[in-house]
Amino acid sequence: MENNDFLPENYNPPKGESRYFKFQTGTNKFRILSKPIIGWLDWENKKPLRFKMNEKPEKPIDPSRPIKHFWAMVVWDFNNESIKILEITQVTIMQSIVSFTKDPEWGSPFNYNLKVEKQGEKLDTKYSVIASPPSEITEDIKEAYNNTPINLDALYDGEDPFDTPLPNPELHGLPF
Repeated sequence: MENNDFLPENYNPPKGESRYFKFQTGTNKFRILSKPIIGWLDWENKKPLRFKMNEKPEKPIDPSRPIKHFWAMVVWDFNNESIKILEITQVTIMQSIVSFTKDPEWGSPFNYNLKVEKQGEKLDTKYSVIASPPSEITEDIKEAYNNTPINLDALYDGEDPFDTPLPNPELHGLPF
């Protein structure tokens, strides 16, 4: 017995909304809203473990997954129009952002939007980074940021940065 009218044609269940920004194939546009925390990323039973810069483990827990350097920061995701956490482990992306910050014509990435183009999959993935011309941050982005306290340091403790109180809530605000 065949019954094709159970769900509408071309139906796909909605995806859960993530609070973390993940690079998708194609163009990924975002605005950096916080200074990054930096450190080392290791994995244990598919769970990320993050360590501060001066606390790098001597060897990975799982020898098949090397320890990676990471940056984690608060960003505005233009695709979903929401505040998210972006964790970067890709060296090519880090190097590009560092190059922009050192270039006097660009300076701090707080002053412009970034687009990361992702092509390929797995070991064949390539990333390129493009900066948009400097622009003011919009009031709706400022408001969303100020209404979304995020304790990035909670990542070091394996806690949820969205549900962990800020150590100095009076200092929460855009860093620029």
